[in-house]
Amino acid sequence: MMNELTLMQRIVVWILPVIFAITVHEVAHGWVARKFGDNTAYQLGRLTLNPLKHIDWLGTVILPGLLLLSGTGFIFGWAKPVPVDARNFKKPLKDMAWVALAGPGANLLMAVGWALLARLGVIIAVEAISLPLIYAGIAGISINLVLALVNLLPIPPLDGSRIVTGFLPHYWAWQYNRLERYGFIILLLLLYTRVLNVILEYPLYVAQKLFLSIAGI
Repeated sequence: MMNELTLMQRIVVWILPVIFAITVHEVAHGWVARKFGDNTAYQLGRLTLNPLKHIDWLGTVILPGLLLLSGTGFIFGWAKPVPVDARNFKKPLKDMAWVALAGPGANLLMAVGWALLARLGVIIAVEAISLPLIYAGIAGISINLVLALVNLLPIPPLDGSRIVTGFLPHYWAWQYNRLERYGFIILLLLLYTRVLNVILEYPLYVAQKLFLSIAGI
């Protein structure tokens, strides 16, 4: 359906779902961290849905924009990471795993919300109202599922690596997290070589099929 839209229409459709997906993802990290005793994000004013507090120009604007222009149908991005100080946790590795899981969890919940919005568009018979809701819903489902799946990859510093770390002995967790300095390069290489698309293709297909069925599409 998205192929029917002009470039400007695609930008209009995608901009809010992308900003909300990235912003809420980071807020979820900070909110759960606060529940476990770390107020760092709250004290720095990062527990807000104001996207200006979270925008990373490369990850929130430039990269998603380039991917949208490329027409690959695969859009990914990130915001400025919410600061978390694990020293404030009673069980640093275990608690950090829950904090990490909160981001992808929030994206899955948002995907449900966008699916329900699209379903509302399917129910409404007025095309001028229904089509924007359906298009926005599909975009919201897509970006949130991609963010959830990419962040669950066990590549430091992605959320998946923090979850894995929660189950490792301290020594091996430390060794594993030493890969963090190379994580961004690894991710960009996977994206550039399209290996990331191959890794995510099937789980993304299954997840999209499920959420589009919720949307009634």
